[in-house]
Amino acid sequence: MERKQEERVGESLTLPNLSQSKPAVNQRSKMTEFVRRKALQILPSVTLFVVFFGAWELILRLADIAPFIFPKPSDIVVAAQGNWVNLLGAAQATTTGALAGFAISTVLAISMAIILSLSKWIEKSVYPYIVILQTIPIVAVIPIIVIWFGAGIQSIIIVVFLISFFPILTNTLIGLNSTDQNMKNLFYLYNASRFQTIFKLRIPAALPYIVAGLKISCTLAFIGAIVGEYMAGIGGAEGGLGQAITVAATRLETPYLFACGLTASLLSVTVYQIVTKLSERMLSSWHESEMK
Repeated sequence: MERKQEERVGESLTLPNLSQSKPAVNQRSKMTEFVRRKALQILPSVTLFVVFFGAWELILRLADIAPFIFPKPSDIVVAAQGNWVNLLGAAQATTTGALAGFAISTVLAISMAIILSLSKWIEKSVYPYIVILQTIPIVAVIPIIVIWFGAGIQSIIIVVFLISFFPILTNTLIGLNSTDQNMKNLFYLYNASRFQTIFKLRIPAALPYIVAGLKISCTLAFIGAIVGEYMAGIGGAEGGLGQAITVAATRLETPYLFACGLTASLLSVTVYQIVTKLSERMLSSWHESEMK
């Protein structure tokens, strides 16, 4: 009898331990499945990256082309390593100008779109002039900006603003004007004010359009920053990637020129991915474009 009681006591003691181990096993299996799914998602991109740069390296080695004409990926890596201090400083300067101009254009474009959406009369009066301003070549405007504001970061930010402003404004305005009429009628029946309708109905409904404009403008911001640095930037340690590309081209430092261009592309892609993640967080629970 005593032996049976001891066995029963031992079984009762071991059962909770087995039940507690199941959540840990499930957690590990979920983590493994998550890692496997992410690996399958990035595998095609990584494979294409390896194949592309591997073929680039192999073809140029076999063709024996001089690096100052067309550098190999290994030449670009060596040039980036040898000038990493200058490259890092230039990348920081370009990122500062691009993000500052992008942030200003985001705030002003969304605010302007809200104002235009409140009155069709204001929209029809002001919007054509905004379109005309957008059609003027930015290269023709930069000298005027430099005369008014001087060379340096302030002019670069203005150039970035002018380039990235219009896509955000246009997409936001389209989204605000595309609100479901039945929902607007419902707000009208409940005596909602114009500002309640804007901030509680029309802006949330326009979020997919706003995000689309942000995705376009965040990449244009770095293009605008580099273009601005060509014509309105300053040299030396405070110069950005646009100035570094200009100096590398005059010195026929083609590998370093490629390194600067790829760095600008990497920065633009990084900001684009950040905006995409914000889009997923805001829209994944209700909009078809981001639902899994």
